[in-house]
Amino acid sequence: MNLKEFEKRVAVSTEDICREIFASRAATIRIKKEKVAVGNLEKIFKATLKLANRKGFHAMSLRDLCAESGMSSGGLYAYFKNKEELLTLIQEQGRAIVARVMTEELVHVDDPVLALETAVRSHLYLSEVLQPWFFFSYMETRFFHAEEGKRAIAGELQTEAIFADILNRGVERGVFAIDGPLLVAAAIKALLQDWYLKRWKYRQREITVEAYADFVIAMIRAYCKKGTHEYTHE
Repeated sequence: MNLKEFEKRVAVSTEDICREIFASRAATIRIKKEKVAVGNLEKIFKATLKLANRKGFHAMSLRDLCAESGMSSGGLYAYFKNKEELLTLIQEQGRAIVARVMTEELVHVDDPVLALETAVRSHLYLSEVLQPWFFFSYMETRFFHAEEGKRAIAGELQTEAIFADILNRGVERGVFAIDGPLLVAAAIKALLQDWYLKRWKYRQREITVEAYADFVIAMIRAYCKKGTHEYTHE
């Protein structure tokens, strides 16, 4: 599975995300026409991520957001009450998309080796399609208020848990030979983060997301293979 095939099968465009936001918050969003609301949410979503990744969400003002999105302050308030609610709206939907796609991609994959490959590719391809959101989520975590910070941490641990579950399944079936699957899962997560945090480096080296996925999968398989390492988790 390459990136183009993934994009055709999985609905993860900004429009798709904004449509899900509208559906989940129809009771609080004052604009009731879906086409108009989704279009405006796209403007808000893109403008927020652009500003946040340029100057930081904490430093971004609603005046900045009005100028970048081309919407009035009254228009913005039809979708959220303040910056905190905007942050929650963007973060909640982003995490929901990641959880949904990862779950859907893995639900019918029983073989641990294939599941590991599917999970790596799905996460990397998601981070490529939604790179501004992934970068924003990672870089802004330190500035989140307490509750949002806890939810961000829970989201990261949820991704690690997906990989740990696959690794545990592989150990139980005698496919993988590792101790401490949670530590290995954390290392996998770090490798995935390096892609969307340092895309400039890989672009300079002309490394595609497919090639990076192949590398990560091969490295994990080599480490998990029986008799290839001596590691004891205490």
